[in-house]
Amino acid sequence: MLKYDLIVLIRGGNFVGQKTKTVYFCAGWFTDNQNKAYKDAMEAIKENPTVDVENSYVPLEHQYKGLRVDEHPELLEDREWATATYNGDRVGVSTIDLLLAVYIPKEEDVGMGVELGMASALGKHILVVIPDEDWGKPINLMSWGIADQFIKMSELASFDFNKPAFNFYDGAVY
Repeated sequence: MLKYDLIVLIRGGNFVGQKTKTVYFCAGWFTDNQNKAYKDAMEAIKENPTVDVENSYVPLEHQYKGLRVDEHPELLEDREWATATYNGDRVGVSTIDLLLAVYIPKEEDVGMGVELGMASALGKHILVVIPDEDWGKPINLMSWGIADQFIKMSELASFDFNKPAFNFYDGAVY
């Protein structure tokens, strides 16, 4: 590390490429489309120089007792697992810098809606990432309204998380 870089870090300053932002990685993993989008988005943020992936919150990596509901569907009837997993995700939303939602227009996810609502109530910036092939397709009115910014999946690896902004989605709502 250069002397200048150390001074900038000590004073809390930012410099280009610094991994300063943590995200709540909000994405489904229950269908083939969701799994593909999940993997594409995860790969992109790992390449992104402005995301601190190591200290971000990825719900799939924080399932209670390490048990994934997609591998153990019986957990949906286990109150302890359900309560602990929900509360872990709630804590995750509250402790990150912004929420990144990987959104597939034709596959609404109620859980994502709750996470979006939590993030909004806590004043977190909400970035919605839509796969390029789905860009412009109609999305849910509430998801459209709660988001601060929309980008295509192909923009995610180079998106500057240190410069959040507002924009409109280039598509209709339903």
